[in-house]
Amino acid sequence: MNAAAQSATDPLTDEIQRTINVPFYGPLEFGKKSQQLSVAFDTCSADLWIPVGCGDCVNPQYNAAASSTYRNTGNAFNVNHGFSYAEGTLAYDTVSMGGLKVNSQYFGAVTDVSSNFNDNPISGCLGLGFSSIATSGKSTFFENLIMQEKIEAPFFSVHLTRGKASGSKITLGGYDMSKAVGPLTWVSVISKTYWTVHFDGAVVEGNYVSGNVDAVIDTGSSFIYVSQTLANSIYANILGAGPAANYSSGFFSFPCDSNPTISFSLGGHDFGLSIHDFKLGQDGYGSENCIGGIIGLDHAFMEGIVIIGKLFGSSVWYSVFDYSHGARVGFAPSINNAQ
Repeated sequence: MNAAAQSATDPLTDEIQRTINVPFYGPLEFGKKSQQLSVAFDTCSADLWIPVGCGDCVNPQYNAAASSTYRNTGNAFNVNHGFSYAEGTLAYDTVSMGGLKVNSQYFGAVTDVSSNFNDNPISGCLGLGFSSIATSGKSTFFENLIMQEKIEAPFFSVHLTRGKASGSKITLGGYDMSKAVGPLTWVSVISKTYWTVHFDGAVVEGNYVSGNVDAVIDTGSSFIYVSQTLANSIYANILGAGPAANYSSGFFSFPCDSNPTISFSLGGHDFGLSIHDFKLGQDGYGSENCIGGIIGLDHAFMEGIVIIGKLFGSSVWYSVFDYSHGARVGFAPSINNAQ
């Protein structure tokens, strides 16, 4: 291990007053003069991209001309984030966070983005998945920190606050157990693409609902997304639950005066879901029903996968993403549960 290896913590912001799907974001520095831009920290992607000479982008952009170390390869770059996209060319420059620096880090120098990115207070995205899914074909920022022995340990950890714009943070190369109220439980990663673990099933009001699918731990998603079939089975065990009256297909509601118990079994370990996070709010003004945080998606690709967003992954559970031991994710009860 390099004697200069260290860890670094970045504050994360949650724009809770804006669109519900804005991911947590924080500062990242680029280039010779350390230009700072806000990027989403996303475990469900593996590419880093920022706007450079983007005509339609309204958020701050990278001034590549101000960095003597910036190089553009001219190779095409494009990435899709669900219903969003970003396109440009592949470039490289110095990228740093909290004193952790990677020289010649590849990233997408984006010149065109889908319009919905302009609704969000972020300039770009830092993918924290495995480089096997990177459209650039290059190592991620965090993987380069590991390979260059810049960090103390090969993992990063995420603490997300509940209902607050500030107070969340990501730590590269370490974890802060003051943000947890119990020990870590480790779950093996079964596919080094996304941070994928096995979803055995769910226990809803004491009744077991079989899953036997892959689960992706995704800090960039707000809710928990499952197949429509699995959503139907889960809500069938909640008294009074049914399709939401005032939301689109896939959303369910249940009586606001009830507090159903729900837990997930991941890789043979049980993890509870807090009612404070599961109960999202009323199904319309004056409604006695509340919206549930488990959303059904009627898409073929969802039949074999569950996407576990920040409603569970870090708001209820302090999460550690570890590249060692064959890759694993650790969950400890978050300090949010004691507040």
